Amino acid sequence: MKNENKLTFSLVVCTFERADSLKRLLESVEVQSHYPDEIIIVDGSIGSETKEMLENRKFPNLQYFQVEDKDRGLTRQRNFGITNSGNVDVICFLDDDIVLGREYFRELIKTYLEKQDAIAVGGWIKDETQWRKVSETYTLSADEFEMDEYIRKLGQRNYLRKRLGLLSDHPPGYMPEFSHGLSTSFLPPSGKSYKVEFFMGGVGSYKKELFQQIGFSAYFEGYGLYEDMDFCLRASRIGQLYVNTAAQVNHLHEASGRPDHFKYGKMMIRNGFYVWKVKNPKPGLKASFKWNIINLLLLIIRFSNILNSKDHKRSFNESLGRSAGLVSLIFSKPKIKK
Repeated sequence: MKNENKLTFSLVVCTFERADSLKRLLESVEVQSHYPDEIIIVDGSIGSETKEMLENRKFPNLQYFQVEDKDRGLTRQRNFGITNSGNVDVICFLDDDIVLGREYFRELIKTYLEKQDAIAVGGWIKDETQWRKVSETYTLSADEFEMDEYIRKLGQRNYLRKRLGLLSDHPPGYMPEFSHGLSTSFLPPSGKSYKVEFFMGGVGSYKKELFQQIGFSAYFEGYGLYEDMDFCLRASRIGQLYVNTAAQVNHLHEASGRPDHFKYGKMMIRNGFYVWKVKNPKPGLKASFKWNIINLLLLIIRFSNILNSKDHKRSFNESLGRSAGLVSLIFSKPKIKK
């Protein structure tokens, strides 16, 4: 299928033991109004199921690489995909458990064409959040969030933080001095493109020229939690990032391939500390106090989930991991890579 847009683009998908999820993603790519000029699959799987699936189900413009241990892990696989991409203008990344809306790529590329300062554009993930369009005269309740005349509920954690004066007053996609900003899920489904300084890497795209200046950090190995935020924060020093809320996807949160919940909880703290210091190397005393208090608050909430959630074991193990992460910072803080 020939692209009608003026920019060429690659799609890089890093995958690990998820043949069925990858097939579902690629089938949603196949029906796009704008099809990638090349698709690069970087497979960290030990087995051959993914390779066999792609041999049996052909997709146009696709190159497949099954990497060895030295290139395995999300960060390494992404850098591998960049290195093996062709002469294109934009590189898009998608998690393998994503399903695209039909106009996803058209909307992404349109943003680059309309926003001449754009060096990176993220998509918008549909979730279970209920948004409502309201009038300018609508009176906002304490547990609601409003942007562009769209409202949604804050949710338990953010409502509690708001009551305690710990909620960010920055727009979604911007990190305040104490970190813990509002994610891009707080951008409304208005169809507009919004300026941000970070977005989720699983629905991200970047001008290829950006990778001549920076790459995904080797600090984030394995599962790579927050590696996308680290990259975006460094990229935002170079140029402008956007999220196009018309470039919509569903994220199906495949359980396989994720770390155990203890490791995940520990990564939440240590990797969260890392990206905080990437943005704010020398935060003030008040910001440091808020960062620690918010993490303690989130830890207490996670411990409370042991009693009121269906997956007691997951809540317990993640809480232990978060606790271990906070204690570890006393003795060994991550070294920020320049």
